[in-house]
Amino acid sequence: MRDALIATFDTEDSFLPDGAIAITGNRIVAVGPTDEVTSRFAADKTIRAAGLYAIPGLINSHNHSPLGVTRGLIEDSTVAPMYTRSVPQGHLLSAEESLALARLGHYELLRSGCTTVVDFYRQPATLAQAADEIGTRAVITGRIHDIDLDLLTEKRMVHRDAVGEETVQETLDLIAKWDGAAGGRITCEFGVHGTDTCSASLLRRVGDLAATHGGRIHLHLAHAKGEVAYVQERDGMTPTQLLADVGLLGQKLVAAHCVFIDGADRQRLGDAKVTVAHAPHQNAPAGNSAPIRELEAAGAQITLCTDARSGNLFEAMRLAIASWRLRNGGYEPNARRALSWAVDGAAKAFGWQDLGRIEAGCRADIVLLDRRDPNMAPIIDGYGILAYSANGSNVDTVIVDGKVRLAGKQPVGFDGQAVVRDAQAVAERLWLRCGQRRAITATSAILDAAH
Repeated sequence: MRDALIATFDTEDSFLPDGAIAITGNRIVAVGPTDEVTSRFAADKTIRAAGLYAIPGLINSHNHSPLGVTRGLIEDSTVAPMYTRSVPQGHLLSAEESLALARLGHYELLRSGCTTVVDFYRQPATLAQAADEIGTRAVITGRIHDIDLDLLTEKRMVHRDAVGEETVQETLDLIAKWDGAAGGRITCEFGVHGTDTCSASLLRRVGDLAATHGGRIHLHLAHAKGEVAYVQERDGMTPTQLLADVGLLGQKLVAAHCVFIDGADRQRLGDAKVTVAHAPHQNAPAGNSAPIRELEAAGAQITLCTDARSGNLFEAMRLAIASWRLRNGGYEPNARRALSWAVDGAAKAFGWQDLGRIEAGCRADIVLLDRRDPNMAPIIDGYGILAYSANGSNVDTVIVDGKVRLAGKQPVGFDGQAVVRDAQAVAERLWLRCGQRRAITATSAILDAAH
């Protein structure tokens, strides 16, 4: 790759106005001025990147790709899909339906410059298959819980051992088949839905299994007032205290949301060096914002995610900045800090020493944005233009693990139009199955049915 503007995200925050990147296999072997790199290497293939801006691939730390089925439907209400009757439920999707929606989610991630995603839901093998086909780097988990979901949608909290066993086995089967697949591009870990939908005994079991497996545990934490109230009533402690009590509070925990937590729990998360997956896309429409400033100051590691929207981390950066400033005032965080939550800081939080930078020895996960697009000019501050103006439509080329997956804004190796078409057909079928009378209708009609 030659003639590009390059933001390396190295420790010196180096920019190369006319730079080249040499890649062998799935690794970057050299980065520098175009004349210097091209004089050292004879390339089998050259990407001429004049007018393009190279950055490391973005990292999405918490996602549920099949939940794209709710896009544009739940933002105007308090509807939470897993808790709500007449909304498509993950455990009721067929493998075919889940795969179609997961393909759409991973395609959108790719189109938005996201090369790495933590994706978890029921039917997790279909998420892994989608990552394999689309070409994303993915950490896949199941969604473990022992709450009876049919009763949950009736606002009844009943835990059943058989449900817990089924969801645990789903994750064990996932790990057996997919962990380390696609040359290591796909890995598998443990994901539990939350502290309210898992009993303390199930949380302990997952902790033991994860310790044996060696990976992280992903979950939703303090994402709703109802979760906090229920755990307080059931266990006599806060959700964060419960995680400490069952031995899950530590550096291997990735906790999404963390909205409804008090000062003591923020400090507990910080002291344990928990990774917080900040989800402003999910929080802001409900009028909520996570105390990210306080969590970071306490010692928690902050990353950025899109949760149920599978998409635009550039937009998530702006929402994260805006929600922080609305909550706290001032002009923090700045562009570089917000970018770190989705690039080098996210890689560091997950222990991925060879991601999040464009440097020799790193994996070749690279995104090229078109700096000739009007919203990408003028570029004076290389970080500011990314955090405050760039979006997924600027993404021209995406390389994951040394392979071109998007070129000239077109997918490589799969039919993007077919992915969108199939997901649309599945979504219409699912909503009709939930009682909606027409394939496309007003949101209010759907939400009336959901309630």
